[in-house]
Amino acid sequence: MKELGRKRWWIGTLLLFSTIINYMDRQTLSVLAPYLKTEFSWSNSDFAWLIIAFRAAYAVMQVLSGRFIDRLGTRDGLTISVLWYSCAAALTSLATGLKSFCLFRFLLGTGEAANWPGATKAVSEWFPRQERGWAVALFDSGSSVGGAIAPFLVLSIYRAFGNWRPVFVLISLLGFVWILLWRLNYHPPQAHPRISVRERQMILEDSDSSDGQADSIRPGVAQLLRVPQTWGVILGRSLTDPVWFFVTDWF
Repeated sequence: MKELGRKRWWIGTLLLFSTIINYMDRQTLSVLAPYLKTEFSWSNSDFAWLIIAFRAAYAVMQVLSGRFIDRLGTRDGLTISVLWYSCAAALTSLATGLKSFCLFRFLLGTGEAANWPGATKAVSEWFPRQERGWAVALFDSGSSVGGAIAPFLVLSIYRAFGNWRPVFVLISLLGFVWILLWRLNYHPPQAHPRISVRERQMILEDSDSSDGQADSIRPGVAQLLRVPQTWGVILGRSLTDPVWFFVTDWF
């Protein structure tokens, strides 16, 4: 009997690193905040505008990026997302003041928001139902890992160069490396050239499309708001996200 294969877990690992890089890019500013505040004479109120610029774009695009991923497909959608925010992160090195920093942070938030809809869609495409919870937990743990790694890596680069500008460029390069690996390795399971027959069969037999879900009419926003589970998620995230984002943005 042929081995089942673990290609899906390689995909899950790529999603994990996407989330790690995502958080490292956004955390770079927070880690460098003391140096930037001194150089540009920013108050906490000034710095708050940088956070607002990122969060405003992020909040809007969290709603829109799911449709974006659905239309372009997981492979191309996440490629464009990571390319967008990696460029935005690199361009931050050119910032000359509060307004330009706000612009680049807004662009960063616009691109980074697609990571979670895209990764969740990839999990639904590549993992059978009984493994999806584990797969989602794997990629979502990247937010904690990225947040933990960022201070050490960012400060090491800053101390090596004695300047904050190279930090944004070098951290952003991780995204470009990830895009290369993603393009080489991600295809839908039914079309992937390097997946075992058994693994492909297992995934496709337990996919949403196997029971007709993929062909059903997608619910609109109004329909989703009538579902109790939707409000459960909204309430839960409304209680947890402000605390999490306050800590990651300011400390």
